[in-house]
Amino acid sequence: MRDTKFGKSREVLLHPSAIAALEKYRTERGQWQSASDCPAFFLSLAGTRLSYCNVHHAFQRMAAEAGLSARSSKCRPRIHDLRHSFAVASMLDAYTTGADGQAQLALISTYLGHIDPAATYWYLSAAPELMATAADRLAAYEEQS
Repeated sequence: MRDTKFGKSREVLLHPSAIAALEKYRTERGQWQSASDCPAFFLSLAGTRLSYCNVHHAFQRMAAEAGLSARSSKCRPRIHDLRHSFAVASMLDAYTTGADGQAQLALISTYLGHIDPAATYWYLSAAPELMATAADRLAAYEEQS
């Protein structure tokens, strides 16, 4: 990624299936989208960056079609929750495979575009399953000592 909101370029590894889907989108976009000067990868039909409002609306429609519903008026599926789920799942994977949690945190921070891993802790602090796994790992470590 280049020219990010904090001006920090980075490379993000993608699964081959994600790369294939993005290549398919680029090819199909060329069929319905005339040449655009917009540097964004994802474009509207007008050839401009996607607006948050339209992305939010599309996400809400897909969440409803998938059967996801709000638990309350203040607790509903949000597109931003995908970042939280990614961060928690990545840390859980590191803990359950015995990987270095600090190294994984640095990678997650990079993927999320955070300048400092401390910003990533907010994504991890409200995850009971992650805290339980971390506590189990700590208990196992203490038993070895």
